[in-house]
Amino acid sequence: MKYPRIELAHLDNLWFQVTGTLCNLACTHCFNSSGPDVKTFGFLSPDAVRRELEEGARRGVRDVFFTGGEPFLHTQIAEMLEASLEFAATTVLTNGTLINDRMADRLAAIERHARYSLEVRVSLDSFDEGTNDAIRGAGVFQRVMATVARLSRRGLLPLVTVVHTWSDAEEQEILPGFVRILRQAGYDRPRIKILPALPLGRELVRLAGAHDEPWVTEEMMQGVDPDLLMCSNSRIVTDRGVWVCPLLVEKPDARLGDHLADAASGYELAHRACFTCYQYGTFCSNVNAGIEGAGALAAPGERSEA
Repeated sequence: MKYPRIELAHLDNLWFQVTGTLCNLACTHCFNSSGPDVKTFGFLSPDAVRRELEEGARRGVRDVFFTGGEPFLHTQIAEMLEASLEFAATTVLTNGTLINDRMADRLAAIERHARYSLEVRVSLDSFDEGTNDAIRGAGVFQRVMATVARLSRRGLLPLVTVVHTWSDAEEQEILPGFVRILRQAGYDRPRIKILPALPLGRELVRLAGAHDEPWVTEEMMQGVDPDLLMCSNSRIVTDRGVWVCPLLVEKPDARLGDHLADAASGYELAHRACFTCYQYGTFCSNVNAGIEGAGALAAPGERSEA
């Protein structure tokens, strides 16, 4: 089968897998199979991050994302966020269980003094504690609620993300339920982003091949703007080189080079995750503009200086 090839049109989004696949949780749908003692990928050093930030800036990067694993397992995450905010709007994706008062104070101070905006994305899976903790682990829901309130009190409005794991019958209750529970927890202006479940990593194992999405064909791409796909505007830096996008870090063929400067080549949409991206657009960023019509959220941007 011949797959459509997408070229890197412009590098808008630069990702860093700063803690590799090490995470303090082992969520049942984790797309890159992160968890405690999982060391498929390792930590990035602040020097390595800065080098690639500088290269990204030369290529016009507009948004930077820190992911893992769990980024707040890195003892120098705050310093790396500060460095990133010298170059572009920056988002850190977290499960929200490791942000204590001291770290929340540090994040608020970083955001106040930065030229660009800092976004904190905190993940959940349900407004129901039992459902969420069945996926993420006992006690996680309450810890996340405390973190969301902690960040809100400091003027940081976290973007709460949730993977779509509920049934069609529950659909109408999910969003109002999230808003209600977040407000009850002390988050007066909740921001929510819904993500699709990905046929990758631990989720694929859990479903034992139940996903039946087709692969993307050249015919399907006729008339479609390639900019709606991550591979046309994004790259992710790991300790093992640069991959085409965060969804495919477990796929050897998605590795494009040792460094960002080596990773400008195009990529064939040869995985089932590519169809998910085709369906929903660049859903990993802070803006959803899905090919088939997803909701949109405003992305962070540069702030005016006093």
